[in-house]
Amino acid sequence: MKTIKLSHPQQLPAEEIADTVLALGYFDGVHKGHQEVMNCAGRLAGELGLKSAVMTFDPHPSVVLSKQTKAAEYITPLEDKIDLVGKLGIDILYIVEFSEEFASLEPQEFVDQFIIGLKVKHVVAGFDFSYGRLGKGSMETMPFHSRGMFTHTTISKLTDHNRKISSTLIREVIKSGDVAYGASLLGRPHFIRGTVIHGDKRGRTIGFPTANIGIELPYIMPPTGVYATTFELNGVVHEGVCNIGYKPTFKVDKDPAPSIEVHLFQFSSEIYGEKGKLSFFQRIRSEQKFHNVEELIERIGIDKKLAEEFFQKRRDNPCFLEG
Repeated sequence: MKTIKLSHPQQLPAEEIADTVLALGYFDGVHKGHQEVMNCAGRLAGELGLKSAVMTFDPHPSVVLSKQTKAAEYITPLEDKIDLVGKLGIDILYIVEFSEEFASLEPQEFVDQFIIGLKVKHVVAGFDFSYGRLGKGSMETMPFHSRGMFTHTTISKLTDHNRKISSTLIREVIKSGDVAYGASLLGRPHFIRGTVIHGDKRGRTIGFPTANIGIELPYIMPPTGVYATTFELNGVVHEGVCNIGYKPTFKVDKDPAPSIEVHLFQFSSEIYGEKGKLSFFQRIRSEQKFHNVEELIERIGIDKKLAEEFFQKRRDNPCFLEG
């Protein structure tokens, strides 16, 4: 997949632009609804003999429009979004810088520069996609703004239990801890990428050595608690049990941020400095403060057993629905 970064005004040389079918959207999470949009663009591109393309925006519009000082949190930060879009077989990914100047474009100006100007022959987007200043452009106005230069397909709302599958819903679900339901909406477990860092090394003294994960990208995180997880290292997936928390059994003062520790089953290698992908499958329990270390050790043993049973059930039944 070819990745092209654009900004306003769009000045990509004409000789570098291919005729495309374009999927439009912000696409945080690349969830089932987003996949429907992109897969439709891919199918139509094949039928029409054109390249398939996706256009997304960075940073999140809320960062620019609300002028918020707090960093935005993403289901899929940009580098993960690029990876996931590429796995869908898309030919070209356009990443448009979402700036105040870009946000001020009138709907016709957006279409002229970023659709007609990019030789798009057909647009695919969700029913609620909006464009242009104040979101005044919609899929209903798209035919008018197209100037007859391209056609379009509108993807209907995709629901689960009468709830619209959306990035907003998925963020809420993940923040509530229901990572199993989040996985069903995403079409895969929610994941974060991070580096194995040095921690307190307390786990090894109580028989449950853990890898401490440091993250640098602005991910949406599940709440504190214990989760059945996998940790992918160098292409190999290891099952384990993960704790997100403040270690209240050992610490009186609360750290600024919770630690992320994962105990991998049947694993003993030194992996400090290694980068990996931590995927969340099911929440086992909330974080607890224990009266003593013995109680903690007993509970960790139960957590590990529950996680092992969960993954065994998954292996025995590929159609097993988490949660």
